[in-house]
Amino acid sequence: MKIVLAPDKFKGSLTGFEFCDIVAEALYTVHPTAKILKLPLSDGGDGTVDILAYHLRGKKIEIEVKGPLFTPVKASYLYMASVATAYIEMAEASGLKLLAKEVQNCMLTTTYGTGQLILDAIKKGAKTIVLGIGGSATTDCGIGMAAALGYEFLG
Repeated sequence: MKIVLAPDKFKGSLTGFEFCDIVAEALYTVHPTAKILKLPLSDGGDGTVDILAYHLRGKKIEIEVKGPLFTPVKASYLYMASVATAYIEMAEASGLKLLAKEVQNCMLTTTYGTGQLILDAIKKGAKTIVLGIGGSATTDCGIGMAAALGYEFLG
């Protein structure tokens, strides 16, 4: 018997990886000869970089950027030098997961840190940027990202 496990995360409880491990272990007790294929997925939000790093075997790069409230946070993205492509997850630098519930206010948060991730990837040679935009803590329409990339806004 062949079984494919292809879950997204269960926000607040399990990652796709954890789900695959738990379910595979349970299935092996019932079907010890089963061939179980673990294919965790992502919707572009929290965990996207980890899922892509697992499937593409790329190099994760971690840098310090400005978080949603402009405090320093560590954020990572996946860089595939062989194809000059960076995979960036907005939630890493500008995500709800970085904020306590009592300070989650989309009118006060920014995507500036996501722009810093993009800029770092460009400096490393990325010609293509794939951006997952789920899990965002802001609705700044990308103005923060653009500012980090050097755009100036007047007025």
